[in-house]
Amino acid sequence: MADKQLSYSFPPLVGSAPKVLILGSMPGVASLEAQQYYAHPRNAFWPIMSALFELDRDAPYATRCQQLTDAGVAVWDVLKACHRPGSLDQHIDPATIEANDFNVFLSQHLGIEAICFNGSKAEEVFRRSVLADLLSEPALEKLPSTSPAHAAMSFQQKLAAWQRVKVYC
Repeated sequence: MADKQLSYSFPPLVGSAPKVLILGSMPGVASLEAQQYYAHPRNAFWPIMSALFELDRDAPYATRCQQLTDAGVAVWDVLKACHRPGSLDQHIDPATIEANDFNVFLSQHLGIEAICFNGSKAEEVFRRSVLADLLSEPALEKLPSTSPAHAAMSFQQKLAAWQRVKVYC
C-alpha cells in the first residue's frame, strides 16, 4: 500500500442544526481539484439541491453551502481516505479504505434523523465499514447517485427520488 497514493475527503459541510446527512463515497477528481463537494459540472447534486431547497444554483460555492446547511442538510463522505485512480467508485481499492468517524460526528449533531446515501457505493461502504460500530442509528436511505456516470436515470427521475431528503428537513 505504500506505493499507492491516497486521496482524502473534505471536512463535513454542517450547520448548527442538521436534520439529514447526505453521504457520498469519496470526492471525484474534479471535486478534489476544486476542493468543493460535487464540483463536476455534470453532477446533478447541486441542481437537485437547488430544486429541493430553492438554492441559488448560480451562487458561489460558499453561498450554496451556507444555504444548504441553513436548510438542515449536512454533507460528508463515508470515506476519510482511499486509493482510487480516477473518479469511478468501482476503482476504489478496498484495502486502502479508511472510514470517517461517524460516532463522533453523530454525537455532536444529535438532531440528525436520517443518513441519505448518494449512490450504492456510499451505502455499501457505510454498511460494511461503519454500521456495525455505530452507537446510534438514524434512518438510512439509499438514493440514486447524482454522478454523471449514473446515466441510467434522467435528471427528473433522480430529482423525484431525492424528494425523500425533504421528509427530514
